[in-house]
Amino acid sequence: MSEKAVQNRIEELTTKLNHYNFMYYQKDTSEVSDQEFDHLLKELEELENNHPDLKLPETPTARVGGAVTKSFETVAHKTPMLSLSNTYNEEELREFDERVRKALDGEAYEYVCELKFDGVALSVSFENGVLERGVTRGDGAQGDDITTNVKTIRTMPLKVFSDEFKDFEIRGEIFFPRSEFERVNKEREDIGEALLANPRNAASGTIKMQDSKVVSSRRLDCFVYALIEDTGVVKTHSEALSKLKEIGFNVPDTFQVTSSIEGVFEFIKNWEKKRFDLPLDTDGIVIKVNSYAQQKKLGFTAKSPRWAIAFKYESESAATILEEITFQVGRTGAITPVANFQPVALAGTTVKRASLHNANEIARLDLRVGDTVFVEKGGEIIPKVTGVDLSLRKPDAPVFTYLTHCPECNSELQRKEKEAVHYCLNVNECPPQIKGRIEHFIQRKAMDIDGIGPETIEALYENGLVKNPADLYDLKFEQVIYLDRFGEKSAQKLIDGIADSVKMPFEKVLFAIGIRFVGATVAEKLASFFKTIDALSNASLEELVNVPEIGERIAQSVKDYFSIPENVLFIDRLKAAGLNFEYKETISVLDNKLDGKTFVISGVFEQFDRNGLKDSVKVNGGKIVSSISKSLDYLIAGDKMGPSKLEKASSLGITIISEKEYIQMIGGSLD
Repeated sequence: MSEKAVQNRIEELTTKLNHYNFMYYQKDTSEVSDQEFDHLLKELEELENNHPDLKLPETPTARVGGAVTKSFETVAHKTPMLSLSNTYNEEELREFDERVRKALDGEAYEYVCELKFDGVALSVSFENGVLERGVTRGDGAQGDDITTNVKTIRTMPLKVFSDEFKDFEIRGEIFFPRSEFERVNKEREDIGEALLANPRNAASGTIKMQDSKVVSSRRLDCFVYALIEDTGVVKTHSEALSKLKEIGFNVPDTFQVTSSIEGVFEFIKNWEKKRFDLPLDTDGIVIKVNSYAQQKKLGFTAKSPRWAIAFKYESESAATILEEITFQVGRTGAITPVANFQPVALAGTTVKRASLHNANEIARLDLRVGDTVFVEKGGEIIPKVTGVDLSLRKPDAPVFTYLTHCPECNSELQRKEKEAVHYCLNVNECPPQIKGRIEHFIQRKAMDIDGIGPETIEALYENGLVKNPADLYDLKFEQVIYLDRFGEKSAQKLIDGIADSVKMPFEKVLFAIGIRFVGATVAEKLASFFKTIDALSNASLEELVNVPEIGERIAQSVKDYFSIPENVLFIDRLKAAGLNFEYKETISVLDNKLDGKTFVISGVFEQFDRNGLKDSVKVNGGKIVSSISKSLDYLIAGDKMGPSKLEKASSLGITIISEKEYIQMIGGSLD
């Protein structure tokens, strides 16, 4: 394929895929199947890897992340991002309205009422319709450049087609949708990670992560609430919101225009309960004068605009009786205390339980059974106990003693150094841990075994058929058919699903075996780096830490896992069952420019993330190797590469090239 043909195809795929994204995320319309979309995206990725100089700024491959940002540049806002004055009562809103009325000296005016979303403020600038830069609010005058991470937000247009707006800026609120927050926390719990505290803090931490692939996996969203542009085409804030929605931005349908302060009060009352049905948390209402001309006339104070104000809802809190503290055992053996209290209405739902997280939290609150406790939901998804009404505590209420033995198997609990959580270490005999490991093993992101779920796992365990995921591969149709709720068809479906699972790739198997802290993304990184389970199991701590984005905690967990004889036996049984423990490359060679050449990659790069650079070498016919030897052709050296590799390559006379030299080698351009 000629370079011109490649350029045309990249442009065609970029336009087509961005259109499909727009229709899916803004119009709720799927014009192609997921399989076809993924096929086209994969084709574009391979073309871009082979021709990085032809990659367009608005490429949809940015959605999946992969770039690693070494540091976030501080950028000054063209227009300051000022904070709003807050109020919690009707009287102060009337005073605000009176100030507006006097300042406008008899002019008629309108307000736009919007929900105040509890997220992370963002400014995004577009040049010639293309997303140029995304910046955090920071201190209002300047913020951090997080453009790479902003591009992973699927509802954020990478390019807009508008005759009216070419160079402009939008303001919005990045948020963690409730459903996605819960999904991520379930995944973290599944691999033994600490849970994210709340959506707002999680969104703030995520958008500043260095690895944009992790950011993409968390599926953040963004509601846009303001347009800044110099043409003067739009005259009012409500018109701007409508225009932004029309050209593809995610503008919520919850805003309303009203001509009086009484209309504002109606809006506040209307959303007081309804806001809990939204996909994100809200903590109030923003009221803005609608006319831009009137906004200009009203002006600003040193800290905030005079034409806008925020009304904050009071956090909902309720008092109830703490009846009992119970304990749950997770797959990794983590013990979670749970407060069980008298049912109480809170934020539109009835709640009766709340996680207490660990022994430290119980001690901090000084909780005692029988206490009257305060429970809040507020901006949280999950209710939490926030305090105790000590005035109602019974004088003889005993201090709560944290349990010392597992509530399921009675094994003595241990508390690991520098961790707040207690653990049951009876991995192979504690029922919740056994069943939890099997549930983890069969899930869609792991072995994806059809025909099995929690109830089936319970039945298999209770009947003594499965006490280890490897036991699944010994199951016979004759054993399953006699279980409750199983007929011939469902029994055969289960057996077939187990048999089909042996086709799953190594990275899925590695995730499925359940090493603590090794989620799906980490499993993929380890599998692609070490290639085989034997190489991984024999790797030193230093070798594990040298894997990109694998820290010492994960590395130590992997070392610990393979040091346990029972785990080695488990792997051997899975090998005997025919599961894949060797990584298979899925990259197809598009060019032979690097045919026969071997490369080692080390450090951090500007144009590529490490996996993208590896893919580029492969699609150009080259081979990636893991160690430096006399037979190596090239070391591609990035920033922060280890000095030992550089020294060894130099001593062996290996050719050391930069990222720029590599791009030139494959015929790319840096312009």
